[in-house]
Amino acid sequence: MENQKPPTPSSPPIPPQPTKPKEPWHAQKDEKDLIAILSYIGVLFVIPLLAGKDNAFVQFHAKQGLVLFIAEIGTSILLMIPVLGWLGAPILWIVWLVLSIMGIINVFNGEKKELPLTGQFSDKFNL
Repeated sequence: MENQKPPTPSSPPIPPQPTKPKEPWHAQKDEKDLIAILSYIGVLFVIPLLAGKDNAFVQFHAKQGLVLFIAEIGTSILLMIPVLGWLGAPILWIVWLVLSIMGIINVFNGEKKELPLTGQFSDKFNL
């Protein structure tokens, strides 16, 4: 047999460096900003409207929640109309649900984005 060299010890593997855990999303936000989430849950828009008087971010989302709530009330009234309401209201409920989810995502991301369809009306309120 040939003259075999003993295996050279390779450098020991570098242990993975501990990574600093990410802070949870709620630790990065102000408490009042989190109240803005309530803006998109039906009549609960009143809580951020009253609790966040001095916070422009909260007021922005509370006004959008108010417009969505008015739209939801209008959809409830539409539901009382036979056939047209029965067909149209469920579609509108889905639209309002999607817009509410979009609003909540905007709050999580710390953005002041107007919602499609309803966002333009929130500027009309001076509360």
